[in-house]
This record gives sequence, C-alpha cells and structure tokens, in this order.
Amino acid sequence: MPDVFDDRKARAAGWFRQLRNRIIAAFEGLEDTQQSGPTAHLPAGRFEVSETARADGGGGLMSVMRGGRVFEKVGVNVSEVYGSLGERAQKAMAARGVPGMAEDPRFWASGISLVAHMQNPHAPAVHMNTRMFWTPHAWWFGGGSDLNPCLEVPEDTAQFHATLKAACDAHSLAYYPKFKAWADEYFFVPHRGRARGVGGIFYDDLNTGDWEADFAFTQSVGQAFLPAFVPLVERRRSEAWTEADREAQLVHRGLYAEYNLVYDRGTKFGLETGHDANAVLMSLPPVAKWT
Repeated sequence: MPDVFDDRKARAAGWFRQLRNRIIAAFEGLEDTQQSGPTAHLPAGRFEVSETARADGGGGLMSVMRGGRVFEKVGVNVSEVYGSLGERAQKAMAARGVPGMAEDPRFWASGISLVAHMQNPHAPAVHMNTRMFWTPHAWWFGGGSDLNPCLEVPEDTAQFHATLKAACDAHSLAYYPKFKAWADEYFFVPHRGRARGVGGIFYDDLNTGDWEADFAFTQSVGQAFLPAFVPLVERRRSEAWTEADREAQLVHRGLYAEYNLVYDRGTKFGLETGHDANAVLMSLPPVAKWT
C-alpha cells in the first residue's frame, strides 16, 4: 500500500520544479529588457541546463547562466535525491535530534537552490533555498532567502525584508522575527566578525505536525522571492559604476565564497552524500578577490 508520504514527496518535488521554471523565465525576461547601462551591449543571457545525478539515487537539473547583461552568474538548481545516509551524515542527523538513523538510515530530499551574482555592483547578489527532507522517522521543511549587496542601500534592504515579512505574517506573526533572527545568526561569518549580507529569513527542521500548513508556508517563501528581489534589480541594473565599486563587489564575493565553503550546511551535506559536485558548488561566484 502506498505511504501517505509518497504523494507528499511528489507534490513537494513538483512544486520546486514549478518554482524553478517561473524564476528562470523571470530572469531571462530581465536579460531581454536590459536596454541601457554599462552591460546593455552584451547578448541577453540564457540558462544552460544539464542533468545532475547522485550515485546512490536521484538527481536533478542544474541551470546556470553566465555572462549575461544583468547576471554575471546565476544558478537555479532543483534536485530529488534518495538512498541511505553514510555514517557521518547519520551522526549529523542524530545530533540534530532525528531518531532512528542507526536502525534505518534511508532518506529522501528535494528542493530548489538559487544564487545570483550580478554584473552591476549596485544590484545585490541573492540566495534562496526551500527544501523538504524525509526519513522513516521524521520529516521537515527548511529554506529562506537572504540579500547580499556589496554596496548596501537601506531602501533596498527594507523592501526585501518587508516582502518576506508579509509572506511570513500570512502564516504566523511569530515567523518573521524568529526566522530573521535565525538568518542573522546562520549567515554570520565568525572568522570575519560580520554577516555575509543584510539578512533575510532562514528556517530549518520545520515540523509543526501539520504537513499541509508547513508545505503552504514553504510555498509562500518561494513565491515571495521574485517580488522581493526583481524590483531591486530593475531599480539598480542600469546604474553607472566605478572601478572602486567593482573592487568592492569582488572583495564581497570573497566573503561569500568563504562562508559557503567553510560554514554552509547545504554545501557540506551535498558533498558528503555524493551529489554532483558542480551542482553543490554552483553558488560560488565567477570571479572574486581577497585583500
């Protein structure tokens, strides 16, 4: 007899793919409408799509655009993977309170992950991720979105956060303050003593006991991404920039790379569980500097 989670897994994985399709269409639309500014002479960027695979089961789609008018590099990945967790991953899950890992280490996970690095230093880089994780003894949702400008603009930060807050408030007034604080902590770079950006929201291990409600919230987080981010790009993408602006952008990308390689849990999990390394490391910027 099919398990109730067979249908739920299919629904979640299908939703992440639908969101991926909408984002890709919106980003290619931004490329097509870039008619002025320092990069308007470049060809409109398009995503290159390739399949990814995990040796023990599952895979996904990696979609990357490089050298566009608006996006210097942007990746939008979706995956659906399954199998048995190795010993290190089992211990990591057990340490997070997931029961029964030693007796039955099977898992299933699906999600969407996005990182955009912009041509214009005035346009902020951004990250978004939503996902569902299942084991025979537990399930949960996680995700969020955070803004990473190299040249901070309070107006843009406020608009980004207001859009995420509205999405959270529609489900619980407790969510935004809780998940904003979680993002502030999670995206802090200890060895630099600073955050990697201006924050957003982050949540993990979301299981209220109501799968439908938690899935609906995760969908709202995904749906809020384009309204939160695209207006900022449209506002900043044609501004003139200086060599000093570009230098600040490249140094900030170094900070972003440090965080993703040293601290990011998704990067560690993807590499430890045998997922396609190129897909896992898609988030790294195309060019960066260190002072």
